[in-house]
Amino acid sequence: MRIKTELPRPINVIEDQRILMPDGCELSARIWLPKDADSNPVPMILEHLPYRKRDGTIARDEVSHPWMAGHGYACVRVDMRGNGDSHGLHEDEYTQQEWEDAISVMDWAREQPWCDGNFGMQGISWGGFNCLQVAALKPKGLKAIISICSTVDRYNDDIHYKGGSLLNENLGWSAQMLAYSSRSPDPALAPNSWREMWLERLDAQPFILETWLDHQTRDDFWKHGSICEDYSAIDAAVLSIGGWHDGYRNTINHLVSNISAPVKGIIGPWIHKYPHIAGPKPAIGFLQEAKRWWDHWLKDEDTGVQDDPDMRIYVMDSVKPKAWLPERPGRWIAETQWPSDNIAHETMHLTNGGLSGLSGDCGVSVCSPSDCGATGGEYFPFAYGPEFPIDQRADDAVSACFDGPVLETSIDLLGAASVSLKLSVDKPAAQIAVRLCDVFPDGTSAMIAHGMLNLQHRNSHEFPEPIEPDEQFEVQFALDDCGYRVPEGHKLRVSVQTNYWPFLWPAPELATVTIHSGSIELPKRPLAHGAEWEFEPAEGSLPWEIETHRASRCTRTKECDLETGDTVMRISNGDGHVTDLKHGLSTSSVTHEEWRINGDNPLSAKADIHWFTTMGRDDWQTSTEAKASMTADASTFHIKAELRAWEGDELLFERSYQRSIPRNGM
Repeated sequence: MRIKTELPRPINVIEDQRILMPDGCELSARIWLPKDADSNPVPMILEHLPYRKRDGTIARDEVSHPWMAGHGYACVRVDMRGNGDSHGLHEDEYTQQEWEDAISVMDWAREQPWCDGNFGMQGISWGGFNCLQVAALKPKGLKAIISICSTVDRYNDDIHYKGGSLLNENLGWSAQMLAYSSRSPDPALAPNSWREMWLERLDAQPFILETWLDHQTRDDFWKHGSICEDYSAIDAAVLSIGGWHDGYRNTINHLVSNISAPVKGIIGPWIHKYPHIAGPKPAIGFLQEAKRWWDHWLKDEDTGVQDDPDMRIYVMDSVKPKAWLPERPGRWIAETQWPSDNIAHETMHLTNGGLSGLSGDCGVSVCSPSDCGATGGEYFPFAYGPEFPIDQRADDAVSACFDGPVLETSIDLLGAASVSLKLSVDKPAAQIAVRLCDVFPDGTSAMIAHGMLNLQHRNSHEFPEPIEPDEQFEVQFALDDCGYRVPEGHKLRVSVQTNYWPFLWPAPELATVTIHSGSIELPKRPLAHGAEWEFEPAEGSLPWEIETHRASRCTRTKECDLETGDTVMRISNGDGHVTDLKHGLSTSSVTHEEWRINGDNPLSAKADIHWFTTMGRDDWQTSTEAKASMTADASTFHIKAELRAWEGDELLFERSYQRSIPRNGM
């Protein structure tokens, strides 16, 4: 990354701006803005998050917001109520209160001498969601947004119920929010009230998994905040950005295909990160792209963004799969219009002889063991570590596989492959996952894309229906979007499995699924023989100034007990232990996850997650511990959590959570 220390306009940083909400709740914001903004007002760009500006997002904030402020913007980074250094209580994601607070911040900014009344909103993940959701409310002055790694469908394309199946990320994310939102405010910013704020926050802290499991179908709870319910609600210009190694990779296609307001999309090879600091490389000059976007929509400057292609997409070359790849070779392509007439759809049939351009007999049955799926990687890799899908052959061995012929010429796949299957099942509940793989001449199997379906949701995610055993029925669903070159000499493989642990929670029984016929529709684009687009190199401001006491580290191991048949996936993530050299706050966090199952018994599934965090400065020290676990019997999910907090060595707070929630079509 090129570091820029001299910017067009010198800046000031307001470390703790208190903003009063209409109900009396006080939010804490950090603001970067030009020094002369009072006499030469600028547009405001809002980022509204629960992830703690003081120590949570500070690394990316430091390299991003000063750069943008120095180019003539006020960047306002707000801690959401009940989080970080803001007052109030946290309830759930994407609440009406959350949206109203964001709009109230804009109302407050409009009255400040440095603001010219034009607003943008940006964010990644949670912030990517809520800038879309707030834009749908059409607040005064909000003219444009940049939404990164977000989604349009909270039920089916978020961390919750992909294809109607229960993603285990539900447990993971609720444990993370229990650990994140329960942390103390910084006494340096609230010396007289931090302890009272913290105790109130701890006492009201929800274990959000309870709420999410209370809504196992796509009911009004999930429709709230799902932009796909009414794309026309958004009038603001939308720049949608994502990465092929992110769980939210489908959103860019959905937004660019459906929004009537001005909209553009960028998809790189990245994980769940801002694209100027993301991996795998190549990163891009995101801040320069964002400036072009803001300058046009917030300052009425002709920067050419309206003439940009609808979609700029990185098509990845085939490489041997590894749990982490620091770089993905490939090329940037440009589609002037999207959906694109350049995409042709080729149908391949699933037959007894493999993948074929001609239909034929199938009649293939599959009953994958409960521990099938360990090669699948994380839902959204985040840690610059071993979280990618690895060689798929171990899972292919317990799946129904359909191989195509050896390719005589390379092909580029761009978009979503669609699967159509005629099935029967011997049990009233089952799920399937379908993987599209790139098979190397030596047999290595690399995942290109996958999709999944809870077969009780075959007709509706809102109204699940038990399966009539041995009765044939048809299903159709899309795999995740991809941009991938399969080289000549390789083969395509379609793998169908009935378990995907620990990606999905398993159905209550091992079920045998028989595929009577099926096909996959492949989105093929003419080969790009060189780059069709070029971005500027990544730029940023000076990095976060810290002293590192312990470096961050991510590990992922799988163990198998050959006597019992139990398998255990153990995942450890440590954000390290660092001290901020400006304000002196020292922080650390460590996470341990354990995912245990027996291949012969889906009801043996058990997940445990443990977070431990610390904060301190001089003789002030706090720490929190959050534990969460989940099991299930044939009819009920059983969830538990514990939250503890210490001030120094004194246990200040402890609370237990426990619920048993009936399975509903799961």
